[in-house]
Amino acid sequence: MARRPRLNLPHIPQHVVQRGNNRQATFFTEQDFTVYLNKVKDYSRRFDVSVHAFVLMTNHVHLLMTPTTATGVSQLMQSLGRYYVRYVNNTYKRTGTLWEGRFKSSLVD
Repeated sequence: MARRPRLNLPHIPQHVVQRGNNRQATFFTEQDFTVYLNKVKDYSRRFDVSVHAFVLMTNHVHLLMTPTTATGVSQLMQSLGRYYVRYVNNTYKRTGTLWEGRFKSSLVD
């Protein structure tokens, strides 16, 4: 089954949710939260996305973001995912996926 295309509009806020695979933990220590948030900050600057709010749970994240381009959120999440999964796998001597498929997003009125 083909993936449904995302509705990405510049200057429209998006609520993004990303869950750990099988509801497993994605953050194990305080340092993990710090690494993740530092990368959110870096990539939000790089891809010109404003991050208004975040909630980091042990097994999932919520982000409220507004991109200035149609691809900003996708670029940010792709780069963040690549970095953070590599960080977790190297740090905790594990392999494989960390996240449960693609991130979910919805436009916010």
